[in-house]
Amino acid sequence: MTTQLHLPNAAATERVGAALARALIGGMVIALHGDLGTGKTTLVRGVLRELGWTGSVKSPTYTLVEYYPISSLYLYHFDFYRFADPSEWETAGLADCFRSDSVCLVEWPERVAGLLPAADLDVTLTHAAQDAGGRDLLVTSSTAAGSRCLAAVAALHAPSPS
Repeated sequence: MTTQLHLPNAAATERVGAALARALIGGMVIALHGDLGTGKTTLVRGVLRELGWTGSVKSPTYTLVEYYPISSLYLYHFDFYRFADPSEWETAGLADCFRSDSVCLVEWPERVAGLLPAADLDVTLTHAAQDAGGRDLLVTSSTAAGSRCLAAVAALHAPSPS
C-alpha cells in the first residue's frame, strides 16, 4: 500500500509526523529516506510533539541515536548518514534498541542495509519541483501496523465528508 502527498512547508511535514504518531505501536521500524535537508528530522519532530515531547528534537547525525522515553514506549531516532561501512552497525551495539516496546525511526537506513529489522513503513521525502516548492512525500507500508500508519497519513488529505 502506498500514498503520495505534497508538503508545502515544514508545518505540513510535522502534521504528517503527528498523524504517524497516532498509529504507532511498539516494535515498529520506520525507515526515513531522503537527501540532506528534505525534512526527515522535521517529520520526527512532528511524531514527538504529538506524543507529548516538549524538549528539543535534533538530528542524531553525530550521536547516531537520540532516545526519547515516552510513557510506556521507547522511541529511538537513528541517523546512519555518517556510517561509511555497514560493519559499523556491529560495533555501535544498537541492535538492542529494536525491541517490541520501542519504535525506531531510522534516517539513512540504506547505510546499514541488510542489518536492520524489516521496516513496517518506508517514508521517502524529496525536494519538490522548484515551481511547486516544499517537499514530496511517498509512504509505503509492508505490514499491518505500517498500513495503519499509512492510512493515518492518507487521511490528512482525504476530502471532508459533505
